[in-house]
Amino acid sequence: MKRNVTIMWFANFFTAGSITMVLPFLSLYIETLGDFSDSYVQSWSGWIFGITFVTALLFSPIWGRIGDKYGRKKILIMSAIGLGLSIFLMGFASSVWELFLLRLFMGIFTGFIPMSQALISTQTPKAVAGRVLGTLQTGSITGTLMGPMLGGSLADAFGFASTFQWVSLTVFLSAFIVLFGVKEMKVKISDDQDHRSYSSKEVILHIVKHPVLLIVMIISTLIQVAHFSVQPILSLYVAELHGPVNIAFFSGMAFSAAGLGNLLMTRRWGKLGDKIGYIKVLIVLLFIAGIVYFPGGFVTSVWQLMILRFLLGVSIGGIIPVRIAYIRQEAPLSMQGEVLGYNTSLRFLGNIIGPALGGMIAGGFGISSVFFVTSAILLLSGVILLGAWYKHEYSGRTARTLTHSRSS
Repeated sequence: MKRNVTIMWFANFFTAGSITMVLPFLSLYIETLGDFSDSYVQSWSGWIFGITFVTALLFSPIWGRIGDKYGRKKILIMSAIGLGLSIFLMGFASSVWELFLLRLFMGIFTGFIPMSQALISTQTPKAVAGRVLGTLQTGSITGTLMGPMLGGSLADAFGFASTFQWVSLTVFLSAFIVLFGVKEMKVKISDDQDHRSYSSKEVILHIVKHPVLLIVMIISTLIQVAHFSVQPILSLYVAELHGPVNIAFFSGMAFSAAGLGNLLMTRRWGKLGDKIGYIKVLIVLLFIAGIVYFPGGFVTSVWQLMILRFLLGVSIGGIIPVRIAYIRQEAPLSMQGEVLGYNTSLRFLGNIIGPALGGMIAGGFGISSVFFVTSAILLLSGVILLGAWYKHEYSGRTARTLTHSRSS
């Protein structure tokens, strides 16, 4: 298991770094494809950023089920090759529509990191799932941290088109190290709950019959709506605060500030979840993230924005490993890939809604207003999860404890 975690750490590092290299200048790249108004660029930044997740939403459960049945290593290799090809061709886009269609195609293969989490999750004991998945998460976080800064610097030095083409090489490198480095242990199908085969209907019924699990997965959508409403317009906000000088670099710094907070805390949040419970940690993180997002609408310099982005990263960093560890705890082993596939689809649904919503709000009411809406969504998510946990887990556990004490 340790070998696979190490290999997948580097694969996630290269993949996340490559994908995030292009994020700081995606909206700036759109501006070079024609003579467009600011509102046109803001709106299309949202649509082009989000369209990737339309196909990702449709394909994630399919890849998850195939992974449960036939193994995840081959899917990881296919995903990396597809991602690399998509990013390479973006460097040759000559219109907004070509970029739009390439981002749409990219979505078919966007599940590399969630699939790697499913691979490691099924090989990890439940008692340490939070810590191990948190460790794995630092790979993609480190890539996310370094990617925007490197991508911004490359874009300033060599131009947007060339950066797309160079970035694709590191995604192909991920496919190479998975092919020769990962050894997959296939799940044997038997009659016990953790290893027998499940139909898609049984998987869905399992989710529905576990209310807190269902709420956690639904909240995956709300979290992504909140987080991704800001992402595609962040570089435009940086330009508004800082001016046009070295804008791609400073946009990369703003993206990377959140990654640094992620890197410092994600493993600690996972380890804390192993000790006191994943839902408790998740509720706290949602409230912290909601509080931190709000003042982002009032900043007057790019450095203030970076500080808030760092604090956001501290809270957001624990949400993914804690959420996946909870799913690992609540879902039998041989359906985990499909359950995580549905969870990924719900995340991608948020990735679709978020950028479009952020673009529309920014175009209609200004970029600052996006931070206020984002804060409200995260706080609402925390309230919903707190209510579900109290009703279905905490109060039920308390009632059972009282009954046991009375009987004894």
